[in-house]
Amino acid sequence: MSTEIHSTFYEPMFKNLRLGAKFGLILLLASACTIVGSGAMLSFVLQQNAEREIASKAGMLMQTMLAIRQYTDLNVEPAILSGQMSDETDFHPERIPSFSATTVFENLRGNEEYRSFFYKEAAPNPTNLRDKADAFEEALVGRFRSETATKEISGFREQPGGEVFYVARPLKVSEPSCLQCHSTPEIAPKSMLNVYGDKNGFGWKLGEIIAIQLISVPVEAVYASAVRSWVLVVSILAGFFVIFAGVITVLLRQTVTLPIVRMAQTAEQVSTGQSSDNFPEDAGDEIGMLGKAFNRMKASLEIAFKMLGEHSR
Repeated sequence: MSTEIHSTFYEPMFKNLRLGAKFGLILLLASACTIVGSGAMLSFVLQQNAEREIASKAGMLMQTMLAIRQYTDLNVEPAILSGQMSDETDFHPERIPSFSATTVFENLRGNEEYRSFFYKEAAPNPTNLRDKADAFEEALVGRFRSETATKEISGFREQPGGEVFYVARPLKVSEPSCLQCHSTPEIAPKSMLNVYGDKNGFGWKLGEIIAIQLISVPVEAVYASAVRSWVLVVSILAGFFVIFAGVITVLLRQTVTLPIVRMAQTAEQVSTGQSSDNFPEDAGDEIGMLGKAFNRMKASLEIAFKMLGEHSR
């Protein structure tokens, strides 16, 4: 039933259009389909590129923080403990890799370009309550503890400032020296207890995952750039098809539509006996061949009418 309605509505309308209008409509529909298809494919490609760019930024920042932690662990802490920087009996937060990485990242966030980026070493039981994990971060810690083979978790997360892409990696107690500060308050440095107290950051065990490194990268700016690129490319593509359709329409009018119109006019005049003009056959294409065939048919009809006239006498 729907097919019959479709045919009843569209076929008379299309049949009543002039040849030039039909060509123009076909070109318009073909161009629109091409632009829509190309736009959808381009949108998918730009979306994928934007996500790769976001993941690349997050990965680069994560590797930078790991390098800072490693430098602190291998260079800064031994220098402090050897007494080269200060009295070794004092507690210096600068010797802690997490303190160094977090401080450096906060300095980086002073740059306007990175103001919306975040780095946190989130722990359910941190020494510094600044690093206290929220429910989402604590769930990630639990996942790393249960999925011991998992080395990285990433994805998108809604934050008050907008959507962000996050990368999380586990942090575990890998050195026995860590337990000198985090096993029990009784053996922890007194100067550390004076700074952070004796209620948090204790009870850690060797090999235990006690925190995660979490990098959050805002996605709005990258997606906005992808949208601008999409609009620009689709606009250029649409402009190209408008010019292309215009050129094709003019060429079709000159090479197909007008010759057919002249042929139709000649046929109309010949059929009523108002003209003895021949059909145009100056072109070497199919229209020229059609003109030659019409001229032969016209000549045959003239001969037949002449013979009929003579026979009637």
